[in-house]
Parts: sequence; structure tokens; C-alpha cells
Amino acid sequence: MAEVLGRTRGMGELIDIDGKATDTAPFGRELAALARERDDIVGLTADMGRYSDILPFRDEHPDRFFNVGMAEQNLIAVSAGLAKTGKIAYCTTYSVFVTRRAYDFVAIAGAHSKANVKIFAGMPGLMNGYGATHQATEDLNMMRGIADLTIIDPCDAVELRQVVRAAADIEGTVYVRLLRGNVPVELDRTYRFVPGKATVLRPGGSIGIVSTGYMTGRALDAANEVSSSGVQVGVLHVPTIKPFDTEGVLDFVARYDRIIVAENHKTTGGLATLVIEAMFDAGVLRPVERIGLADSFFECGSHEYLEARYEVDLPRFLRAILS
Repeated sequence: MAEVLGRTRGMGELIDIDGKATDTAPFGRELAALARERDDIVGLTADMGRYSDILPFRDEHPDRFFNVGMAEQNLIAVSAGLAKTGKIAYCTTYSVFVTRRAYDFVAIAGAHSKANVKIFAGMPGLMNGYGATHQATEDLNMMRGIADLTIIDPCDAVELRQVVRAAADIEGTVYVRLLRGNVPVELDRTYRFVPGKATVLRPGGSIGIVSTGYMTGRALDAANEVSSSGVQVGVLHVPTIKPFDTEGVLDFVARYDRIIVAENHKTTGGLATLVIEAMFDAGVLRPVERIGLADSFFECGSHEYLEARYEVDLPRFLRAILS
């Protein structure tokens, strides 16, 4: 069991970072830097400053920081109100709380009103160890149903920093799945996030992986590991869930005999559903294997334990590639 669990990390921090470069609190630090350049940036939280990494912003810009308390509906409403005065409101809490508790506020006060509310939602999927009450394993499915909402699932610290800046220039409300703590650096420093576009990170042979969020890091690790045995795997990173890059995904899928789709989310309603729908509509026929979460509620436990228990860890990627 000790080998499965590994060492316990801070709440919501990623596993598999040993030996990798990391960036501490990239969201809060980049937001603080952005606010030095733009006086229309404000930051808010619903009593989750520590676990959303917004504290660097609070410490540098205390007059532009607001803690609304444990009131997620108020968080979105106040953010939308500030947006109406010309501010760009970056707000943070757990992803499960903003989606389940404040869904109508995101839809109406935010997206419907085209308010410049930028929601950075912490600990999506299995990243929260407190069990089903705190695990947003269906948030992509839920948020996809809101019109005029941009949805982004960054891969690593490099992309997250770029998303912080890009969000300010995206019209209307944005929902970002937030990575926190010591966030790994998976992408080359030359990488550029473009809203609404997928990026081929690695060419391959007969197998292609389409992934989003930090699962792209797992995909790259798996592709690197099997390459030593002569197996070449392509990796397409899809950071923007909505609007979805249908053309880019179909172009990638057409190059491979077999497709694997990976996400830190249920295998229904998220990235896999989008990929399969795009393939069906275009008449593209390929076997598709999905790496993600079942339609279930999940246990409490460390991130290491949960990923192994529900088979979204690196060994699962290797089995899918080599099967």
C-alpha cells in the first residue's frame, strides 16, 4: 500500500511531480503580476484563499481583494456586479461549490449578462480528497450546458499562467479548472495557449491520445515511457472545452488507427463525449478507448490512492497503449 500512496501532498496538489520542474502558486502570482499592469483587475474568493492560491494577489493588492465568506452564490453575484462597473473579476473557490451551488448565478449573472467574470475553480475531478461532496467530477458536463461560457482545462503551470492573462481578454464569463500548489511544468516554454485551439504536442505512429487538463501530462509521460520500446504515441492537448476545436481534433484523429481520450472527469459529458460526437458527425470511424471516471460517487483519500483506485493513473495509460 505504501508504494501506491507515496508521500502525502498538500490539498489539491498534483502527484507525479518528483523529478519535474514545478511552479508554486502560478495562478495567484500571475494574477498579481497582471494586476500591476491593469488597474481593472480585482480578485475574490469564497473563503478559499489558501486552497485557491489567490493569496499572492491578496498580499500585493489588498485594496482590490474581496472575501465574501462561504457564500458561493454571492461570490458570483458580487463578481458580476463588479464587472458591471468596468472591473474584470477573477473569483475562486472549489470547483464543486461553484458548479453545484452557484450554477444559476454563473448562467444568468455571468454568462447571460456577458459579465467579465473569470472563475478559477480549484480541485476539479479527483484532486480533492474529501469524497463525493467535494469532488467536481461532472463539472465539464454541467458547464458545457451554459451558453456563451468559455471553458478551459489547463495542462500545467506554463499554460495556467498564460490562461490567467488570456482570460482578461476573452469576452464574457470564463470557467477555468484551476491547478494549485506546486504545479508541474510539462510544456515547453515556447508553448502558446490560444483560446479555442488544440495543440499537437507529440506526433505518433498508430495510436493517438486526445487529452485535456493535467491528464495531458500523464499522456506525455506514458508516450515517453513506451517510446523506448519502439511504440510511438501521438498526443493532442485540448485545453479549451468550449468553444471546442472540432477541426483540430478531427485532423488529429484521422492520422491514427486507434484513439485514447483522457480526462480528469467522468467519461460521459466531457472531452470524450465531444470527441466521439465530432467523429460521428464527420463520419470518422476509429476505435476509441476512454480514460476517465465512472458514473459514480467516489471515496475519500489521497490523490495517489484515488487515481490508482479509479484507474486514471500512469499505469492505466500504459495498459491502454499496449493493449
